Amino acid sequence: MDIKPNEVALNANTNLSAASALIGDPAQFGRVAEDGTVFVKVNGSERAVGSYPGKTSEEALAYFVRKFESVASEVALLAARIKSGAMVPSDALEAVNKLREQVTNLNGVGDLATLAASVEQIPSLIEDHRAAYQERKDLEAAVREAKRATSLIAKEKLVAEAESLAMSESWKVTSERLKVLLEEWKAAPRLDKATDGELWKRFSSSRNKFDKRRRTHFASLESLQGEVAVKKEAIVKQAELLANSKEWLPTAHKFKELMDAWKSSGRGKQNVDAKLWARFKAAQDQFFAAKNADLDKRQVTMAANLLKREELITKFEALLPISDLQTAKKEFRKLMEQWQRVGMTERSKRASLDSRLEKVENALHELVEEQNRRTDPTAIARANDVVKGLEEAISNYEAQAQKAEVAGNSAKATVAREAAAARRIWLEEAKKGLSDFNK
Repeated sequence: MDIKPNEVALNANTNLSAASALIGDPAQFGRVAEDGTVFVKVNGSERAVGSYPGKTSEEALAYFVRKFESVASEVALLAARIKSGAMVPSDALEAVNKLREQVTNLNGVGDLATLAASVEQIPSLIEDHRAAYQERKDLEAAVREAKRATSLIAKEKLVAEAESLAMSESWKVTSERLKVLLEEWKAAPRLDKATDGELWKRFSSSRNKFDKRRRTHFASLESLQGEVAVKKEAIVKQAELLANSKEWLPTAHKFKELMDAWKSSGRGKQNVDAKLWARFKAAQDQFFAAKNADLDKRQVTMAANLLKREELITKFEALLPISDLQTAKKEFRKLMEQWQRVGMTERSKRASLDSRLEKVENALHELVEEQNRRTDPTAIARANDVVKGLEEAISNYEAQAQKAEVAGNSAKATVAREAAAARRIWLEEAKKGLSDFNK
């Protein structure tokens, strides 16, 4: 079997197949004697490598083949690591020396001569790939520098944001955000001591500045809370005076004003605010409960009024289409008087009825406008003037045509007749418009 030494220099994923290639047919490189001793053939001679008692010849031979495979795989793996630039050259040379000793003393079955030759090829492989190793080291250094640059940018960004928040007055939101920034700082990779220290000094200073301002703010807030309590106490007393009012609409508006005043008075101590709010709400609820009870009573009346309006709207719609304008106007006024006498109706339900009434009113209004237009003296006079002007124009063009024919100018006569014909069409339209005023 002709195997070249460098065929074992494969990548790590194919080292077993490389070992198998060095074995080929196990019988070519080894045999099992009758007493169970296993021999390996090397360069035309053979030597005993051991025995495997209690096993068949095939199993014994396979056992020593696997031992060979194991060392052959190590050779292939070492070559692959060297080619990838993953090994320090000095470490690779040390590994070669160990492999030489292993191959020399190997009790295994396979192409030991080729395997030994493969090991001897590795030192030249190391030299060939010193540049690859250096490139790998340079790449690792570049990666480390890139990581450092990334970490530096990240920490500078954290510092910049912390500095931008130092003067914030969004106390709760900013406090939470600074906590998040602190956790992100802790999670970020460390830089060199000097750079890390300088950035941390700026970051910590911004946090301390904000915390100092926040503490000062809440200290001054306590004095303001007393003023807020006084304002809200006055609002509550006004609400309590209104709780029994029967002037529903004005009082409802007043409660809205008091609510707006409550909101604009600011925040006091939580427990004081809660007690005052309970009193305010109790007064408000008392008033609106009485107002709603009164409204429930009026619901019955409004329901009856709704029925009246529905009956009237049917009568309004019965006026359409309008054939006698004067009669329709008179009937509309009579129905409108009844409509206006009907009492309160629920607004949401009346809206659709008002819309239906508006359609009838619009139709009546359009007819009135049309009647006014037809009886407008000025418009009638203008229409008569148009008819008269067209008749005169037609007469003039006909006279021009006749005169041109007598003079033998047929082209001029044709033009005059065409002009007269066009104006006859216009005259018909004008007479139709005039006739509309007489309807």
